[in-house]
Amino acid sequence: VGLHNCGFWRPKSLLDTARFTLSLNSRHRKKHQDSQALWRQEAVQKYLETLSKEYQQVSRLLNADSVNDFEQKTLRRRCAELSPIAAAFQEIKEAEKEVQELEAMCRELGSRDEKQLLELALEEKETLDKKINTLCRKLFQLLVPKGKYDRSHVILEVTAGRTTGGDICQQFTKEMFEMYQNYADYKRWTFDIVNYMPAEIGGLHHAAAHISGDDVYRHLKYEGGTHRVQRIPETGLSSRMQRIHTGTMSVIVLPQPEEVDIKVDPKDLRIDTFRAKGAGGQHVNKTDSAVRIVHLPTGKSVECQQERSQLLNKEVALRTLRAKLYQQVIEKQLSQEQSARKLQLGTRAQSERIRTYNFTQDRVTDHRISYDARNIKEILSGKEALDKLINRLLEFAEIEAVTEYLENLQALEGGGC
Repeated sequence: VGLHNCGFWRPKSLLDTARFTLSLNSRHRKKHQDSQALWRQEAVQKYLETLSKEYQQVSRLLNADSVNDFEQKTLRRRCAELSPIAAAFQEIKEAEKEVQELEAMCRELGSRDEKQLLELALEEKETLDKKINTLCRKLFQLLVPKGKYDRSHVILEVTAGRTTGGDICQQFTKEMFEMYQNYADYKRWTFDIVNYMPAEIGGLHHAAAHISGDDVYRHLKYEGGTHRVQRIPETGLSSRMQRIHTGTMSVIVLPQPEEVDIKVDPKDLRIDTFRAKGAGGQHVNKTDSAVRIVHLPTGKSVECQQERSQLLNKEVALRTLRAKLYQQVIEKQLSQEQSARKLQLGTRAQSERIRTYNFTQDRVTDHRISYDARNIKEILSGKEALDKLINRLLEFAEIEAVTEYLENLQALEGGGC
C-alpha cells in the first residue's frame, strides 16, 4: 500500500519489476558500479526520503483511534515493509554524519604531536566507510524484489565446447564442474552427481548435478552461459611452442522448485538402458544400469548412470527431465522480468561468452560487469574468491534493478493521479 498526495491508499510494491521498461545505456551505468555510488545519487536520496516520511506517517496512523480494523491490517503490512528500510536509511545517515565529523577532525590534526590521533581517526573512518557500504548493500537488497525461484534447488549441467587441437575444453569442463562441487561444499549445500561422461584423456565431456540448500538458485543463476578458457596446453606441440589455445564450455543452471507440477505422459517417453561408462569398479560395463530418457514431443534427452540400480537411475533421470520441461514454463516469466535489463544473465545467455579465464595472464574477466579478478587457481578452488565474484554479480544486478526503477519513477513523475 502506498500513501499518495491524492488523499487515498492504493497498492504499491517497493520495486515493481513489471514496470522496468526503459532501455539501458552502458555508459550511463558506469557511475553505478557499487552500492555507495548509487546511494549518493539525488534520485535515490529523494526516493528514500519519501519512503522514510511515509513510514513515519503510517506509524502515526496506526496509533490513531479513527482507523478501522481493515485499515489497521493494511497499515501494519505496509509498516512491516517500510520499517527495515527506514531503519537502514537512518543508520546510514548517522554513519555519514560520524564520517563528516572525523573528516573535520582530521583537517585540524596536522601537527606532528597529533600524528597518532590522526592515524586512529583515519582507521575509524575506514571502518565507518566499510559499514556504510554494507548498509547500502543491505538497503538495496530490501528494495529489490526477491526472485520467485531464488530459494530453489538447481540442476547444474556442464558441457565441453570445441577447440582446434588439444583437449583444453574437456579439461576445463572438468575443472569447472569440480569448482562448482567445491563451491557447494563451501556454501554447505548438497551436491549430488546425476550424470558424468568423462573424456578419454582425463577431461570431461558432460556432467550434471542436483544441488540443494539455502538460496542455491540465487547464487548460481548468473553462472549460466558460455565460459571461455585461454591457456597453453600441457602436452603436445603447442605446449613446446607456447601457443595459446582458446576453448569454451557451457553451464546451464535450471531452478528446481521442491514441487514441480509437470505431468509427463509415459507414451511420450523413449527409455533406453545401457552400460555405465567411467570409474565405478567391477559393476561398470557388467549390467545395463544406466538410463537415457528422451521426451519425444520436445526432443529433450537426459541420462543418469551414477546409481547402481537401474530403477534409481530412472527416477533421477525423470526428475531431471521434469526440471528441463519446467524450465520452458518459467522461461517466459524470467525473460519478462529481465527483458529491459542490460545485464542479460542466467540460462538464456548460452550463446554469448559471459566470462573468460586467461591462464597465461592469471586473470578471470566477467564481461557482463567488466570485472577482473586475479589468481585463477583461487577462483577454481570454488571458495572465497569465487564467492566474492558471485556476490559482485548479485550486487551489480541489485543496483541495476534499483536504477531502472528510479529512472521509470522519474519518467512517470508529473503524471499526477
